[in-house]
Amino acid sequence: MVDKKKQVPLRISSKLYHDLARWAEDDFRSINGQIEYILTECVKQRKKSGKYVSEELDEPLDVDIEEFE
Repeated sequence: MVDKKKQVPLRISSKLYHDLARWAEDDFRSINGQIEYILTECVKQRKKSGKYVSEELDEPLDVDIEEFE
């Protein structure tokens, strides 16, 4: 049986989009492919260790929130 892909609307900031686009280009992937790759790796890590990819995910981000408004 072929696993059909689901379409999911995603809203992200322009800065994050451009960062992902550069990363995707470095890895020779589309932006959609890069997001899918990142999410897949995170889920694998979570299943493997029961933890998130990084312990730092719960730490506050050094981000100017007003930049995204």
